[in-house]
Amino acid sequence: MKVLKNSSRQVHNLMQVGLVIAGLLAGILATLWMTNDPNSDWQRPMSVESVELGNSSHSSIRSDVGEAEFRVIDIESINTVFKEVASSVTPSVVFIEVESRTAEEGRFSNFGTWGVTKSVGSGVIISAQGFVVTNNHVIANASKISVTLSDKREFQAELVGKDNDTDLAVLRLRSETPFKSIPLGNSDELQVGEWVLAIGNPFRLTSTVTAGIISALGREVHVIEDKFGIENFIQTDAAINPGNSGGALVNLRGELIGIATAIATESGTYQGYGFAVPVNLMERVVRDLIQFGEVQRGFLGVTIAPIDAARARELGLKEIRGVYLNSVQKGLAASTAGLAVGDVLLSINGKTIFAPNELQSVVALHRPGESIIIDVWRDGNVTPISVELSGKDSPQYRSWISAQNGSSEERGGNHLDIAPPQLQIINLADWGVGLANLSERYKNRFGVDHGVYIAYVEQNGIFSKAGIPRNVLLMEMDTIRIVTVEDAETLLQKRKNNSTPSLLKVRRSDGIMMFFEIMWPEK
Repeated sequence: MKVLKNSSRQVHNLMQVGLVIAGLLAGILATLWMTNDPNSDWQRPMSVESVELGNSSHSSIRSDVGEAEFRVIDIESINTVFKEVASSVTPSVVFIEVESRTAEEGRFSNFGTWGVTKSVGSGVIISAQGFVVTNNHVIANASKISVTLSDKREFQAELVGKDNDTDLAVLRLRSETPFKSIPLGNSDELQVGEWVLAIGNPFRLTSTVTAGIISALGREVHVIEDKFGIENFIQTDAAINPGNSGGALVNLRGELIGIATAIATESGTYQGYGFAVPVNLMERVVRDLIQFGEVQRGFLGVTIAPIDAARARELGLKEIRGVYLNSVQKGLAASTAGLAVGDVLLSINGKTIFAPNELQSVVALHRPGESIIIDVWRDGNVTPISVELSGKDSPQYRSWISAQNGSSEERGGNHLDIAPPQLQIINLADWGVGLANLSERYKNRFGVDHGVYIAYVEQNGIFSKAGIPRNVLLMEMDTIRIVTVEDAETLLQKRKNNSTPSLLKVRRSDGIMMFFEIMWPEK
């Protein structure tokens, strides 16, 4: 980056520009000078040795301004910073086009007519081996995923894995030559006011770059449809529009700090509020998806509530922070470690907790079997307690999830999506699905007189491999109407040994009919 020394002429020119440019300069200076040493060779430990995330051969944009120096940077130098970051990062951001099959009532084999819908989004190359991270909602229900690089090369992508809880997915591109990946930053070091760039493909306008600042950290805005979604978003005023989803949010060193995920708007387009998944959470999820095909997420086994001023006074807390334990499931991690109802969790591994979503995101960084240190407020004293996180495979976990039955408290694992509390879920383990009979309320909600509710779909189960989503109704199987869960289980059992696939008719809440083929496992 070009940095010019101070002179009377430069100062005079800058003073004429006015307060707006002065504010811009202050923001740039703060971003360039307040980051950690950019020459550090620090790298995060690798959990998958064969996959290197981030471009270690690519130097991030650096300033030659010493910490003890103070120089005025002219407008040309500011332009240089933005241009260098944009040109460095853009080759690692891709355009994603998705084809999805939908169906409407019609003449197709007495079921309906197939239709193809197309949608677009963005993605970021995070490995020279061709791994691309994007949003799960970008590739949801995809029958074909096409990826175009900034140099116009096109690839057919394969889906490596997806995580509903964070709305992230990983794709794989294949090529004999390495891909240019983006270096990864550290989202734990971000501060409000830092300058950032957003790179993506809004409205099919490929390789679009916008600039703004970090407006807030740790936002929970309820945009992930999964009731147990982990939201700890970076908020930015860099323009993010439809098509930016899955794109890059980078700092002025050219490092990835977030994956653009959502906007808050009443018009459907940019209104100054964009949100991105922090890169540290993204990296944790991506490594598991690459290595295991799913996220191996530890959990505490508790239900939690925020601490407000009234509760803080009642408990004798000097500060309004932490989360309150409403319940602790017997036999799971928190109970085993000695946590109890009424405890306040103040921090985890030294990181102060102010809200439930912060606790969820911190716990989500750890796998089952890993231990965390929790500072607990109890009876006026703070006590550190070591907790070994539970895994989803324990019987107590299943019992706990069934007991929650759709509540919005903390949960671990990513393979279950719980039905509304009015419905009783029946687990069909052989098919990896949870079904529920419809109450009159839900018949009215979906506008039907038959069908069963698909409450959750387990990762890598038969329903999951067929692409069947949750929160829909299973209406028919091979033209036979399904009225109860017992009907569905009977039909599934009868066709279990068939060599030919079965066709399932599914209805969404908006009335759209979809059809999925279930491929039975080979004997």
